[in-house]
Amino acid sequence: MAIIEVKVPQLSESVAEATMLQWKKKPGEAVAADEILIEIETDKVVLEVPAPSAGVLVELVVGDGGTVVSDQVIARIDTDGKAAAAAPAAAVAAAPAAAPVAAAAAPASSSMAGVAMPAAAKLMADAGMAAGSVAGTGKDGRVTKGDVLAAAAAPKAAPAPAAAPKAALQQVATAAIPLGERPEQRVPMTRLRARVAERLLQSQSTNAILTTFNEVNMAPVMAMRSKFQDSFTKEHGCKLGFMSFFVKAAVHALKKFPVLNASVDGNDIVYHGYFDIGIAVGSPRGLVVPILRNADQMSFADIEKKIAEFGKKAAEGKLGIEEMTGGTFSISNGGTFGSMMSTPIINPPQSAILGVHATKDRAVVENGQIVIRPINYLAMSYDHRIIDGREAVLGLVAMKDALEDPARLLFNI
Repeated sequence: MAIIEVKVPQLSESVAEATMLQWKKKPGEAVAADEILIEIETDKVVLEVPAPSAGVLVELVVGDGGTVVSDQVIARIDTDGKAAAAAPAAAVAAAPAAAPVAAAAAPASSSMAGVAMPAAAKLMADAGMAAGSVAGTGKDGRVTKGDVLAAAAAPKAAPAPAAAPKAALQQVATAAIPLGERPEQRVPMTRLRARVAERLLQSQSTNAILTTFNEVNMAPVMAMRSKFQDSFTKEHGCKLGFMSFFVKAAVHALKKFPVLNASVDGNDIVYHGYFDIGIAVGSPRGLVVPILRNADQMSFADIEKKIAEFGKKAAEGKLGIEEMTGGTFSISNGGTFGSMMSTPIINPPQSAILGVHATKDRAVVENGQIVIRPINYLAMSYDHRIIDGREAVLGLVAMKDALEDPARLLFNI
């Protein structure tokens, strides 16, 4: 018998511990080399833990929901074992009580059929749905987020309270728990949600946040986008969106007013000679802010491709810690969800953030005449400790001017 250990991946220095989500295998089942055994959630990302070698899973050291740290042993694999062998009783007993419950229905096959994508696995764990209980329609039979949502919405008989484990009952969807006319559901915060809450409170308690607003006529950007959309798509293989214009306009303003790109460190102001722009992205786990590194050196196509990559990774829970670390300025696009106005909260240790909203036709006055224009209301929140109103207002005006006359971006004026 050759036993190898499955360990927690190395976490970043800023991440002290992580939470086990749901085992995809149970003791006694065969595993293939590099097959994903479980996802581990930190306050920033979800990390996949692959099998270091092929063999048979003989022991779960830490079960679903357990708290772990870097390099901690969480399971053991027998590289000489056979799947037909029964799991040792000690192996099952070693894992917390919650571990066998979620893993019991895991498929014995080492193929990808029935394997849940990270976002789908998270939804299943939150709803108390056993692995293998949802049919997959994705590539190679993988379970997608849509499969889980469809399964949750399908009519089914409510389980008897005594048949479901207490831990699962606490997280199962409200629709599955008949609680009378005034139902309630208590679900623990995920590590990401708890971390977001902590950082937002930190931002409001340590920064002197003030927000300035302006309106932008988006007609020039829309006309340019419409004119070059087809040729841009053919040349670069991606669509020309609006976010690349906002990123370019923001960098344009940050160059003019460097304090907007600065941060506070004790009694010092740190001016950054680079432009790492955070792009707020919604994900099944909550809000994440991946970073466009050296955005000033990126083309429109580079920006659009990277944002599309971030969106896909966020939906699948694949964003890495390094992709969300740092940042000197952020952009939050509430307009994606229909927001007309907001006061975004600064993402510490940054000192400013731009809020972008939905573009709607508005009646405006031009040359003494009332005309209809597509208007977007921009909001920039800033730390008044180091940024005066003058720099903040003029910085937002610089963004407005760049968007209303995109040619300024070419000549840096």
